[in-house]
Amino acid sequence: MRFSTRAIHVGQEADPTTGATIVPIYQTSTYTQEAVGRHKGFDYSRTVNPTRVALERQLAALENAEYGSAFGSGMAATSAVLNLLSAGDHVVASDDMYGGTYRLFSRVLSRYAIDFTYIDLSDSDELRAALRPQTRLVWLETPTNPLLKIVDIAAVRAAAPRSALIAVDNTFATPYFQQPLALGADIVVHSTTKYIGGHSDAVGGIAITNDAAVHEQIKFHQNSVGGVPGPFDAWLVMRGAKTLALRMQQHERNALAVAQYLEKHPKVERVSYPGLPAHPQHVLAKRQMRGFGGIVSFTLRVPEERAMAFAAGLRYFSLAESLGGVESLICHPARMTHASMPKEDRERRGVTDGLLRLSVGIEDIEDLLEDLQAALDRF
Repeated sequence: MRFSTRAIHVGQEADPTTGATIVPIYQTSTYTQEAVGRHKGFDYSRTVNPTRVALERQLAALENAEYGSAFGSGMAATSAVLNLLSAGDHVVASDDMYGGTYRLFSRVLSRYAIDFTYIDLSDSDELRAALRPQTRLVWLETPTNPLLKIVDIAAVRAAAPRSALIAVDNTFATPYFQQPLALGADIVVHSTTKYIGGHSDAVGGIAITNDAAVHEQIKFHQNSVGGVPGPFDAWLVMRGAKTLALRMQQHERNALAVAQYLEKHPKVERVSYPGLPAHPQHVLAKRQMRGFGGIVSFTLRVPEERAMAFAAGLRYFSLAESLGGVESLICHPARMTHASMPKEDRERRGVTDGLLRLSVGIEDIEDLLEDLQAALDRF
């Protein structure tokens, strides 16, 4: 069964009670039992819900995986993965990552005696130097947020000890363009709020693995901590995932056109997009991914404080948090997605006040390019 067929059919068999073709929204918190411990596999919806189970099966299948655990947000999924660790454990993490993940690591989990080292994971030598006997997890994004670096997942697996889990935030690439488990990762995490849901109308996350023992631990934390999605959010994400392949194809076409346009514009200083031959890891991206995604980051040749004015002056690129919806968005990472990161840390990583990030939607490309052109003409 191929990708789009899995997206539409796995976990979504006709309802056995009514024959409904589409999985129902099981909007219930509890289930009537025949006797104590005698039920149909469902007892309480924090623990298990039929709509959520269908979503978990669907998304695990898209990563060619056995197990998926859905959460109420991408950060809840990330937290569940980090709950595999104990006090005294060490994590090596990408120095370029989503600001919310950095906030969780640096301001929450570090209080529980979990130690973090942030490095450029695109450099295998840096990884080897950062490893310790206590290293239990390597956490990476690829492409990274917001600078779009590409990390060689197979090289990370080869460099890390087998005792350390490799977890990949695959939100930017999606399972359509990249499947980290096939490259040696142990766990894949998505913010399903983004491309998988795809319509900016539901918040969610998922952790996916082929390791039964890891899955059981994540499921235990999913139930114990309770950061699960409601059935309606699960249903919305499941519906969005059915068209993931079609949408990602259009996102990529539009993003490449936007990146090529910006790359040639005299008022643009730098463009980051893995699909450009000028990207320093373009060859790696071609080898590791089936496509390059829908995110483009760039810096204008204007004073940094004017970048925010540019971001607010577009017509079809809405100034907003998040990414991955059918509509185009622009954000100013330093003041929005990465605002929780101290300024000196942001700038050391390259997240300057002049950096802008585009989530290129699936609108007509001519409209998007005209919108950018009109805004650039004003600067």
